Amino acid sequence: MENNFNLPRNNKKRVVIIGAGFAGLKLARKLSASAYQVVVIDKQNFHQFQPLFYQVAASGIEPSSISFPVRKIFQLHSNLHFRTTALTSVDTQNQMITTEAGEMHYDYLVLANGVNTNYFGSANLEKHSLPMKSTAEAINLRNRILSSFEKANLTEDKTEHAKLMSIVIVGGGPTGVELAGSIAEMRRFVLPKDYPELDFGKMKIRLYEAAPRLLNGMSDNAGAKALKFLKKLGVEVYLNTRIEDYDGDKVSLSDETTLYAKNLIWTAGVSGRQTSGIEEELYTRGKRLSVDEYNRLKGHENIFAIGDACLVEGDQHYPNGHPQVAQVAIQQANNLARNLKTSRSWKPFKYIDKGSLATIGRNMAVADLPGFRFSGVFAWFLWLFVHLMAIVGVKNRFFIFVNWAQSYFSRDQSLRILISPYNKK
Repeated sequence: MENNFNLPRNNKKRVVIIGAGFAGLKLARKLSASAYQVVVIDKQNFHQFQPLFYQVAASGIEPSSISFPVRKIFQLHSNLHFRTTALTSVDTQNQMITTEAGEMHYDYLVLANGVNTNYFGSANLEKHSLPMKSTAEAINLRNRILSSFEKANLTEDKTEHAKLMSIVIVGGGPTGVELAGSIAEMRRFVLPKDYPELDFGKMKIRLYEAAPRLLNGMSDNAGAKALKFLKKLGVEVYLNTRIEDYDGDKVSLSDETTLYAKNLIWTAGVSGRQTSGIEEELYTRGKRLSVDEYNRLKGHENIFAIGDACLVEGDQHYPNGHPQVAQVAIQQANNLARNLKTSRSWKPFKYIDKGSLATIGRNMAVADLPGFRFSGVFAWFLWLFVHLMAIVGVKNRFFIFVNWAQSYFSRDQSLRILISPYNKK
């Protein structure tokens, strides 16, 4: 039986958007002045700026600076509605969704619920490694890193000491590279002041990538520059090397060697979220939903998927799917909003690549822009500007700018606090 979810009853057609990430939030905002009743559903009541999760993990910025309340965005729009719950299944025949809070009717359904961390079938890696796909996981990672140094400061056992001060990062994409560089800078400029009793010359930061190069989604030049910058920062980079297993203590590698570390951070892959009621055959590479050029699920006139959750079939330039980055999600949302609002013929989605950026450390970044590529100081400032302007909310931008300015001039961060979940005893 349908639960009205305390929504206004009117004659407007209802667009239900699952997910308040880059794609879902952009689509909702673009439909804010439309004739539709728009309902956004997400398990969290805030939008998360994923490209800066690693800075939360490395104590560079506060979690609140990259999180923005969805309801604040919706305050001035009477036809935008937000409900905090989780999707459990879809009834495509009756145009109903089931959530943890009940059932809801839709006229149009848009799946923009992103992806999960992909452990490639390893139960041990899923259990013992540290993911970073949400603000909560980034906070947990920060706590884990800081706790390791606190524990190292308490022990005189050299073997345990080495494990606690070893950090293994799996995945040589932007997240892994940026996190490795950020932790390396902490090791050099920040941690020795906090823990003068520890010898950070013995701290190991190792980055493992299964491919023969870093930053596979960018140019060869960007990958080579990133490798050079990481080595300059003292990060040990191992290419063509896979992590086969990890039990929370011992790391088993594809070259049949082992090492020991208490902290293994997993950034090596993502996988789409499967939803009950959506036909199994619609899921393709990486469990992404197969959609046509209008982001419409094949065989369904009123169900769409946008952002990381989908793979547009038939695009000759991206036969394996578009990059799972914010720009693709935003452009797909803009195009779908235009199509839903128009009475004319629909416009197929065409991705316009505006370039890629990755930062490794202070004054060290790489940029692949249409027509030219560069690295170094200018690329780093461009990275700062682009990410700062992409943050939702003027207040958030201001606080991030202040944190970045402080870190730049003092080579220090002031957010190294351990906040653990409250447990009543």
